[in-house]
Amino acid sequence: MAVFTDEQKVQLLSDLVAIQSVNDHELDVAQYLQRVLGEHGIAARLIPLSATRSNLIAEIGQGSPVLGISGHMDVVAPGDAATWHSDPFRLTERDGSLYGRGVTDMKAGLAALVIAMIELHAAGKPAHGTIRLMATVGEEVGELGSEAFFEAGDMDDVDALLIGEPTGYRIFSAHKGSMDIKLTSTGKTAHSSMPELGSNAIDPLLTLLSRANVAFRDTDHHNDLLGDLTFNTTVFNAGDQVNSIPGQAVAEINVRTIPEFNNQLVIQTLQQLVTQQNDQGGHVVMDIYMSQSPVVEPRDNPLSRVAARVGETFSGQAIPRLALPAVTDASNLLKKKGNQFPFIVFGPGNETAHQIDEHVDRQMYLNFTTLYEQLLEAYLQ
Repeated sequence: MAVFTDEQKVQLLSDLVAIQSVNDHELDVAQYLQRVLGEHGIAARLIPLSATRSNLIAEIGQGSPVLGISGHMDVVAPGDAATWHSDPFRLTERDGSLYGRGVTDMKAGLAALVIAMIELHAAGKPAHGTIRLMATVGEEVGELGSEAFFEAGDMDDVDALLIGEPTGYRIFSAHKGSMDIKLTSTGKTAHSSMPELGSNAIDPLLTLLSRANVAFRDTDHHNDLLGDLTFNTTVFNAGDQVNSIPGQAVAEINVRTIPEFNNQLVIQTLQQLVTQQNDQGGHVVMDIYMSQSPVVEPRDNPLSRVAARVGETFSGQAIPRLALPAVTDASNLLKKKGNQFPFIVFGPGNETAHQIDEHVDRQMYLNFTTLYEQLLEAYLQ
């Protein structure tokens, strides 16, 4: 007999959406999930990372193999709530969809994984092996939670990994890496009528960025699955009034990396350009404040085959196996796992993540609660 009705599954998701875990306060989500799991006989442990942030880990079954399942508890800010058609932190159903901040990215996936664990445990499953839930903090900014799980060794004995990010009825086993870089140029302020008395901080930074665009965009490096590296300056700040020479300029850059042009090569290349600019009279400092590596695992692996077979019964058509454009916690969780590891990203949702009126199809969410239950059991048979 099922533990949850459809209405209770939606209520659990509603409770999660109501917790405003915007780039912080995941402790409230972790405590809620710990309580729900505990009510159904599953012990869950909180792993505090700060006063307001805590990872959560829970297991059912025992022994090998260990199937890891993971989802993040943080969400991005809703922006101007007045532009939403309903309260972003109150789950609202319209025309068969459930609306709310974080409902697609990725509280629907997290809720479905938790429900599947509870249903399996109530049925005395899995008969073989272990299912380990790792709910993370800080995925949206910095991937702090997944780094903590990796450093603690919680992935050491994991034999396969499923992350429930929103993919809909598609399976991903590869994604680009992501880097956030700040370049700070220091000059000397002066009146714009006497620029010779100062040093414009913008000039060396513009030259450096122009050279970097050539270095990173005009290369022979390519990955057949992920495509090309992307390099984009996304933030530029300098000066405070039009008739003053700016003494500081700051550029922030996002790079999406591929194995052929990996994070280390990006650092090496950009540092050479910074050094070249400084040798020519600039004063530029580079700060790399996020660096997540690309993940490329086989599209055809034991976990993806089971997921595709089970998923097809819910989607009514073949499940494609693709490469994901966005980065996930796998960048940390799969460190040292090699390039033949059974890994998939597969979860309820769509492309409304981070958007106004973010939503998930109600039936898809409900389907994934059962889909996960069948998939996890089938993989461990």
